[in-house]
Amino acid sequence: MPKDYFGEDVAARYDEGSAEMFEPAVLGPTVDFLAELVGGGAALELGIGTGRVALPLAERGVRVHGIDLSEAMVARLREKPGSEAIGVTLGDFATTRVDGRFSLVYVVFNTIGNLTTQDEQVACFENAARHLDPGGCFVIELGFSGRRGGPLEVFDLSDTHVGIDERDAATQRLVSHHFVLVDGRWERRSIPFRSVGPGELDLMARIAGMRLRERWGGWQREPFTSKSTKHVSVWEKP
Repeated sequence: MPKDYFGEDVAARYDEGSAEMFEPAVLGPTVDFLAELVGGGAALELGIGTGRVALPLAERGVRVHGIDLSEAMVARLREKPGSEAIGVTLGDFATTRVDGRFSLVYVVFNTIGNLTTQDEQVACFENAARHLDPGGCFVIELGFSGRRGGPLEVFDLSDTHVGIDERDAATQRLVSHHFVLVDGRWERRSIPFRSVGPGELDLMARIAGMRLRERWGGWQREPFTSKSTKHVSVWEKP
C-alpha cells in the first residue's frame, strides 16, 4: 500500500493551507461541472480528503462516496456539517473497491499524481471503470508543472509558505517541497508525485476500456490549448 503523506501534521493545516481552493470562484465551477455530469446518479471521489468538493456536491443532492488512504484527513471531513451523508472507505484509491455502481468517478487537484508509478495510475483507471455504470464518466483535474523549464520551480512564495517543485524528466518523478512557517519556525514536508501528460492518460483510459469524451483547460470549459496551465479531462465508459 502507498505511504500516507497526509498524516495528522498535514491534515491539521490542510484546509487553511489550501484556502484559495475553497473560494467560491474556484469551488463553484468545479461542483457545477461535476453535478452536471452525474445527473441523477451517484458519485465516487478518489482521494476525498477533507471533503472540499464532496460536501458541496452532496449539498446539491448528489449521493457521494469517497475513498482515501489518510485517516487523519477523513477525520477532518467527519467534523464538518453534512458529512454524515457521505460514505467513506479507507484505502488506496487505485485498488480499493466499494459497493454499488456510479455514474461519475472523479479525482481532483492533482491527486492522480499521488500514485507514483505507472502501474498504480493504470490500476486507478481500471478501478474507476469497474465502479462506473455504462455511459458513466471518469474525471481528472491535473495541472502542468515545469512550464518554465529547469529541474526546480518555485510555485508559491509568501511570508508563511514557500513551495518548490523538483522534477526529474527522465523518470517523470516530481517532488513538491513545502516550507511552512508554524509558530515562528519553518517546517518542511516533501510529497512525491508522478508527472503524467494527457496523451499517457488517454492510453490508460483505453487500457481500462474507456474513451476520451472531452478535455478542457478548466472547470468553466475553457478551451484546452498549449498555453493551458491544467486540464480537466472526461473519459466515458461505453
